[in-house]
Order: sequence, then structure tokens, then C-alpha cells
Amino acid sequence: MSELVGYVRKSKNNGALKVNISVDAFNDAARYQSQDGHEYVALVVNLAKVQDIINNEREVTSVCHIKGE
Repeated sequence: MSELVGYVRKSKNNGALKVNISVDAFNDAARYQSQDGHEYVALVVNLAKVQDIINNEREVTSVCHIKGE
């Protein structure tokens, strides 16, 4: 099960991808700790849809958090 937490789109000057994450959704997302003690939230973005954004075939795609990971 996944939860929408944000979106990815091309920046207005086309030199970068912008990633926008909802603060509330991020704060509610499950975290995990790496072996070096740093804390992370795992997020996923569909690679094919990001490629479509880069190729100007779509404007935006979702960033999701997989619940239970």
C-alpha cells in the first residue's frame, strides 16, 4: 500500500527536476535507521514517468511512500 506524499516536475528553466513533498505527509511517514545511525524516509518515484517528464511527454508525476517498509 502506498501513500501520495508529493510530486516531481521539471523546473521552469528546464535545468532540473523539482521535488515537492508535503510536510504533513512526510512527518507521518515511517522512518528507518541505517547502520550508521542516520534516519531516513523511503520514497519512490516511477522511473518511466520521470523519463516522460524529461522528454516533455508529461508534466508531473507522484512521489509515494510505501507503507510498511
